[in-house]
Amino acid sequence: MEQKIPKRILVSLMNALAAGVVPRTGAPYIAIGRKEETESLLSDLESVADGGSALRFLVGRYGSGKSFLLQLIRGYALENGFVTCDADLSPERRLSAANGNGVATYRELITNMSCKTSADGGALPVLISKWLSSKQSELAAKGEDPDSVGFAASMQMEIYSVTEELEDKVGGFDFATVINKFYQAQRDGNDSLRSACVRWLRGEYLTKTEAKRDLGTQGIINDDNWYDYLKLLAAFVTKLGYKGLMVYIDECVNLYKITNRISRENNYEKLLSIFNDTLQGKAPNLGFVFVGTPQFLEDTRRGLFSYEALRSRLADSMLINGEFKNLAGPVIRLVRLTDSELFALMTRINRLYSECYSYKIPLDSEQMQVFLTLCLGKAGSDVMITPREIIRSYISLLHILRQNSDARFENVISGIGEALKPTVKDDPDGAGDGSGDLSDFEL
Repeated sequence: MEQKIPKRILVSLMNALAAGVVPRTGAPYIAIGRKEETESLLSDLESVADGGSALRFLVGRYGSGKSFLLQLIRGYALENGFVTCDADLSPERRLSAANGNGVATYRELITNMSCKTSADGGALPVLISKWLSSKQSELAAKGEDPDSVGFAASMQMEIYSVTEELEDKVGGFDFATVINKFYQAQRDGNDSLRSACVRWLRGEYLTKTEAKRDLGTQGIINDDNWYDYLKLLAAFVTKLGYKGLMVYIDECVNLYKITNRISRENNYEKLLSIFNDTLQGKAPNLGFVFVGTPQFLEDTRRGLFSYEALRSRLADSMLINGEFKNLAGPVIRLVRLTDSELFALMTRINRLYSECYSYKIPLDSEQMQVFLTLCLGKAGSDVMITPREIIRSYISLLHILRQNSDARFENVISGIGEALKPTVKDDPDGAGDGSGDLSDFEL
């Protein structure tokens, strides 16, 4: 029996697919293919859960399904007890900068921090509050009176038992201080103090003086140290009972677009630092997936391969060619879905579309094959066609048929056929009016 999809998720899913954007929820309902890539990324979750660390680069053309696969893996991570953070890089969000653009990426990651019970982001204060509440319940179950002075002291000891190991890490003492202040704010009903704690954890304090005045900390989260605080958060959420922290960073092509060479190389140096930490096991229970285009990776003038230390780590082995692939390395390249997988994707969309709009799809398998053949008939589509193009075109076809009662499949797709006609008229005998010359050539 097919699983019933909640209406809210179904509408959001169809709207996202029709617009050519990646759905944040509901990705498993539309997932087709990519089995080996998915299994490879899921193996990273196992490594992180065992106390290790992982880093991958997911590389593919625009519309090839990189961001979709990212959201799919993110959903699996949430369901299996991980905390996730995700962000898109942009001109205002980078890995390294001196003007706040580096910590802006951290803020976006924390804003989108999610767990199974808070899958849409904003999970950090929720995680801390639930953890503190569970500790209070445990102490009450042991017979301690929540209104007694000793209860507060016992809670401080419980918090210290978790945070004391973090104090040896970079920024650990300030982090532990803020967690204790968070408990005080929750105990006393001090909303302003609680807000200050959340501001600090999100990296929103601009000066150390302001943070020290409000919270008594010696430092703040800034462009230089935000990655260290991600490592702290990974250790912290593990102590809260989660398996680890997974960080997903999309639109890495924006690093390639940085025009200033020094600024671009500073970002690549930060990426190298993260790469070395994770691959050498210096970031326990922390995993990264960076998503970008082949140009971002392979361009020897401005891409990652322009930075020799990264090129030597990420370039394919001399044993890898078009016949073989290696999904155990740091780089996973997405190839085009097969024709059968694209057809299966269209079939899946039929079911979702029918359920979403209460509409019976008036197409049989032969007509669907004709549509797919026309899409694949474009020059270069054997390697260049993307799932995004297929999905958007197919949903547009369904929209037209649903909204126009007099529309017929053959009439709607005729425009595709016309676009594929050659500009030179067929003359198999080569004896037309021009006797084989260019008289029949059309511009």
